[in-house]
Amino acid sequence: MNFDFSDDQKMLKEQVRKFLTDKCPYSVPRRILDSDEPYAKEVWKGLVEMGLTGTAIPEAYGGLGLGALELCVIAEELGRAAAPVPFSSSVYLASEAIKLFGTEKQKQTWLPKLAAGEIIGTFAISEGLHAPSAANIKTSFAGGKVNGVKTPVPDGDIADVAVVVVNAGGKVALAIVDLKGAGLSHEVLRTFDPTRSHAEITFKDAPAELMDGQGWEQVSRILDGAAVLFAFEQVGGAEAALEMARDYSLERYAFGRQIGSYQAIKHKLADMYVKKEIAKSNAYFGAMMLNDEGAELPEAAAASRIAGCDAYVFAAQENLQTHGGIGYTWEANTQFHYRRAKLLALTVGAAIQWKEKLVARLEAKNAA
Repeated sequence: MNFDFSDDQKMLKEQVRKFLTDKCPYSVPRRILDSDEPYAKEVWKGLVEMGLTGTAIPEAYGGLGLGALELCVIAEELGRAAAPVPFSSSVYLASEAIKLFGTEKQKQTWLPKLAAGEIIGTFAISEGLHAPSAANIKTSFAGGKVNGVKTPVPDGDIADVAVVVVNAGGKVALAIVDLKGAGLSHEVLRTFDPTRSHAEITFKDAPAELMDGQGWEQVSRILDGAAVLFAFEQVGGAEAALEMARDYSLERYAFGRQIGSYQAIKHKLADMYVKKEIAKSNAYFGAMMLNDEGAELPEAAAASRIAGCDAYVFAAQENLQTHGGIGYTWEANTQFHYRRAKLLALTVGAAIQWKEKLVARLEAKNAA
């Protein structure tokens, strides 16, 4: 069985890497970190011009008509660069949600704009510190209006449209809300990684449209797909952190020797590599299930998510340790992967939540 990407997909990966290497060096996330800019508009514009925002959107709605595998290779490169752009919110979540569960009218209205990068989308599910579930969604939908508070919402301060998880008459449903419409207010939130903006959005009789069907199964499918894509971002980030640590260990000398020649550093790098490869293996299997809409997608997504979080956080921490005191300074680039690793470890749910999901899904499958 071949788990590798095709030559065309590898070529796409190389093109994205070249673009991000040229246009998104670490000076770009540093600029966003040091300023009030919510994201790097020039990088976002370049991704849009390459057509990447429409990668998995069907040609009938203005997209490239490719698939999940192409999104996976793009996600890995975005992770390597710690790119400060709203790609995940708009593409992994909003676009995919509308593509999967939007009405035909909603697809025709929103997907061409999302594919062309004319608007930015997001997905609003969290309502505070507790893990969202079918039993605790309080944001309500009734009479074509949404009321409630969602926090934190990734890119909620810059997004034009949101797919909102709501309680519609006692049932969980998805609603599309034009964030430029009436009945809305937002407050920018401070997070550990300011290069990815988040906001609290308050809905007060905000006009909305329900999407097709109702049920937590829809929400789970969207989160499962995003979990696989975020796992690729985490693999890319872990690989970049490993390479950063390796390069520093070869150029830094202590007591007349490269620090990379010391066993303690060798072990750090080896452990980083092993965790990265485990995450990569899980992500590849998740990609196959996502691309084929395989029956094992729920388990594969959870495993991808768990391994991705573990690998990226570990690599980012060990990268800091390898750099020693200099790694903790503001001038060091190690912070960008450390910040992003911590943020991605909470995006679409913490690892502990996905471990619980994995156990529950395996138990349900074995009991069937």
